[in-house]
Amino acid sequence: MKLLAFETATEACSVALYLDGEVHERFELAPRRHAELSLPWAEALLAEAGIARAQLDAIAVGRGPGAFTGVRLAIALAQGIALALDRPVVPVSTLAVLAAAAPLDGPARILAAIDARMGEVYAGAFQRDGDALTALGAERVLPPAAVEPLDGPAGGWQGVGTGFGAADGLLVQRLQPALAQADATALPRAGVLARLAVAAFARGEAVAPERAEPAYLRDNVALTLIEQQALRDSKR
Repeated sequence: MKLLAFETATEACSVALYLDGEVHERFELAPRRHAELSLPWAEALLAEAGIARAQLDAIAVGRGPGAFTGVRLAIALAQGIALALDRPVVPVSTLAVLAAAAPLDGPARILAAIDARMGEVYAGAFQRDGDALTALGAERVLPPAAVEPLDGPAGGWQGVGTGFGAADGLLVQRLQPALAQADATALPRAGVLARLAVAAFARGEAVAPERAEPAYLRDNVALTLIEQQALRDSKR
C-alpha cells in the first residue's frame, strides 16, 4: 500500500510516505510554518521514492484535536489531494497518534494529552494490545484539574503529550500514583499516523474526501481576543 500522511495539529509539522511497510518521514518543530513546509515536503518524499501522486492509494490526516489552524490545514491538504486523485481519506485522531508512540516498555494503558491553551488540555485514554490501540472513552477538552483520576493499580498508566507540561505539570501531580511515567515533550508524528492509517484503511475506515472532518472538541474554535481574555479571567 502507498499512503501519504499529514500531521500538523501541534507546533510540530510532519509529513510521511508509507510504501508497502516502509515509512519515510519529514518532521520539524516549526510553529507557524506548517503551510510553508507541508506540500513541499510531500512532493520531496514522493520524488525521493520515485512515486507519482497517481500511485497513492489513500491520503491520511491527523484530524485533531489540536491547534485550530493546524488541524484545518491538514484536513484541507488531505481533501485537496484526495479529491484531485479520486482517492479516499483516512482520518486518525491526533491523540491516538501520540498514544501509539508511547514507550513500549511502559504500561499498556496510556493517557495522551495536548496543551490546548486557555487553561485546558485535550485528553484521550487508550489501551495498547500489541500493535492494536483501543480508545477507552471519548476525547475531551477540559482543565487539567478536571481530569478524572486514573483507575487501576499504582503505576498502571503512562502519559504522553504537552498537556502534561501545562499548568506547571498539574496533570502529573493530579494523576499520581496511577501514572508510572509521563513525557511532556512528546509530539505527534506523521510516520506513526501513517501506520495507524494503514490499519484503519484495512478495517474499512477510509472515507470520501468531503466526509473527512476535523475534531476541534471546542464548540467555539474562533474565539475573539476579548472572548479569550474573558475565558481566562473566568478560570482564575
